[in-house]
Amino acid sequence: MLFGAVALVSIGIDVATKALVVANLVPGEPVRLLGGAVYLSLTRNSGAAFSFAKDFTPVLTVLATVVTIAIVWYAYRKLGSWQWAVALGMVAGGACGNLMDRLFRPPGFMVGHVVDFVSVFHPYGGYFAIFNMADSSLVLGVIWVILLELTGRGIDGTRIGKTKQDDTGAA
Repeated sequence: MLFGAVALVSIGIDVATKALVVANLVPGEPVRLLGGAVYLSLTRNSGAAFSFAKDFTPVLTVLATVVTIAIVWYAYRKLGSWQWAVALGMVAGGACGNLMDRLFRPPGFMVGHVVDFVSVFHPYGGYFAIFNMADSSLVLGVIWVILLELTGRGIDGTRIGKTKQDDTGAA
């Protein structure tokens, strides 16, 4: 249940912020925040991160669909740790948020462009990246997954060299 709740919260935040941005920002007219370190700037991205593979939107859509289904299936079958539930919920929610853009935003089904709007200024000029809340959830979730793996925390709640009972504190 925690996995699903985290995923739904992530999707909700992404959908709400994109709706606000689309309703209130004009492309090419960024809003400056934090002294210019961050801008809100409405853009639409047909590709993946850093506009990579922008001519392969249908392939990215299918790939995102398969990955999301795999995460949900794997979590359903193996999940036994609240940390993994949160991390995978963030990954699944972020993937779903952008997948919904690809499925339902213009220019059409399976080729929709993802709404990005948070732009980080690069100290040597220009912008480092532009992203959205789904991207943030996805990246933070992946970082958490990596940390869980590096610290030996299994998706089933076990730790390397310990049983599930040892990790949860149950006797």
